Amino acid sequence: MNYLIHQLLNAEEINLIKKELEKCSEKDWEDGKKTAGSHASMVKNNLQLNRNTEVSKNNAQLVNKKILSSQLIRSFTLAKRIHGIMFTKSSNNMHYGRHIDNPYMSSGRSDLSFTLSLTNKDFYKGGELIIEGMNSEEKFKLNVGEIIIYPSSYLHAVDEVKNGERLVCVGWIESYVRSKEEREYLFDLDAGARGLLAKHGRSDELDLIFKSYANLLRILGN
Repeated sequence: MNYLIHQLLNAEEINLIKKELEKCSEKDWEDGKKTAGSHASMVKNNLQLNRNTEVSKNNAQLVNKKILSSQLIRSFTLAKRIHGIMFTKSSNNMHYGRHIDNPYMSSGRSDLSFTLSLTNKDFYKGGELIIEGMNSEEKFKLNVGEIIIYPSSYLHAVDEVKNGERLVCVGWIESYVRSKEEREYLFDLDAGARGLLAKHGRSDELDLIFKSYANLLRILGN
């Protein structure tokens, strides 16, 4: 399965976001069905922070900045646009059934989806993110501050929360390269080249690898 898990936020950043979210009133948290597609709305049961609140806007900018500042994430996603960022929470009996994300949203194309955990995984029961591959499925429960990024073409779901509260930030990435296979090839090539550079320093041969990577990106990108 093609996905990336990375520690995106430090303790100070996590506390800052959570303190801001605590300032929001109950009316700021809306039924998650409001932003779901016609099929997804039938299986979605959670709350999401109104994107028009200042808390949502400001903290979405912080998450956007943190994602773009990570060289590893930039290499994995080849992000052209990060969009649709929102904060959601699920408490007892809430869940998000099996669904696929809309390929095109008002904010951009969804090539990759991400979930950023804002809750310690030991503070709630259930609530695992389930991602289905071709012949298998995997369940994920992230440490606080960790982000998982995966192709939006995968069916996925969130298990029912049995106890406690699951607080996350979710969003989508439009990539310069649509194909997840082509992104994987480029990611491996970039990682290999950077590893060789770190071990052996610059060389004429390595210049050729970086040249090929850049030109492949020109060919495959859009």
